[in-house]
Amino acid sequence: MPAFKIGKMVMRSLFKKPATLMYPVIPREWQERTRGHIENEIDSCIFCGICQKKCPTNALVVDRAKKSWTIERMQCIQCSCCVEVCPKKCLTNENTYTTPSTEKVVDTYVASPTEPKAEVPKAPAAPKAAEAPKAPETPEAPKEEAVKQEEAKAE
Repeated sequence: MPAFKIGKMVMRSLFKKPATLMYPVIPREWQERTRGHIENEIDSCIFCGICQKKCPTNALVVDRAKKSWTIERMQCIQCSCCVEVCPKKCLTNENTYTTPSTEKVVDTYVASPTEPKAEVPKAPAAPKAAEAPKAPETPEAPKEEAVKQEEAKAE
């Protein structure tokens, strides 16, 4: 009897597709709800640190002074707590996993420097009562001084 069972299994296997994929040739299609890895749109991040406080494994480090956001990939458990609490919604769970590695992977995102705001010129201060307002200089004033200096040299 066991020979018939083996023969039945062999015949069934001959006419079926393989159960595994040819991985390098055919990439795996990830399902929509797959929790792969955390990504950050660093330009929209405000570095509030709420994601760091909510992370149960302390895989996130937010540095507001340096405007950097760091994640230790091997420490993160993809629980999506940080994604849910982000007020700017700049954190997302991507469908692909991080590549396997024997070393700890630490990714640091640094915000691009923003342009400094243009300063609004201040209104000139009113002259003090003790000081007399100066007469505005005219373009002819330097010419008159030059003529006076030439006359002094000639004398």
